[in-house]
Amino acid sequence: MNGTGTFSEQPSIRILSVDDHPFLREGLAAIIENQPDMILVSQACSAAEAIQHHRNFRPDVTLMDLRLPDRSGIEAMVTIRAEAPAARIIILTTFANDADVKKALAAGARGYLLKSTPPSEMVDVIRCVHAGKTYVPKAVTAPREKPERDEPKGSHEAGPMRRALNRFLRKRI
Repeated sequence: MNGTGTFSEQPSIRILSVDDHPFLREGLAAIIENQPDMILVSQACSAAEAIQHHRNFRPDVTLMDLRLPDRSGIEAMVTIRAEAPAARIIILTTFANDADVKKALAAGARGYLLKSTPPSEMVDVIRCVHAGKTYVPKAVTAPREKPERDEPKGSHEAGPMRRALNRFLRKRI
């Protein structure tokens, strides 16, 4: 209730969360449910469920995992947008490769977020996409560093840490 004795609720952003990992779905649910302007209307764990839940719940924003067990999140998004062209879908993934980003945006994604995104940034992106804007983080669009010469092929896991350590050491010298 506001100071005039009337209720002043702003409408909630209705969200559908789609991910095949229960741990991530529960984490997203906890983050969303702590936002005063957001409500989680449904969760799905496959592309088929995502399409059906989008039909049933008509969310304002959908968080869609890129890799789902039955089809890709992009394929699910294409189907959803064929039925609901104004659907606002944010791809949420661990993959930051250029081909996936381009494919998702070309298919109509309004946002592309890495699962390593801090929760406060994620909810800001949901609000941004709900407002009709598009969001792609700089970490996805920035040119990637070339590997160090001594870095063996296939060491992509150690590569970023090694490059960060090398940069740190160069600054200290």
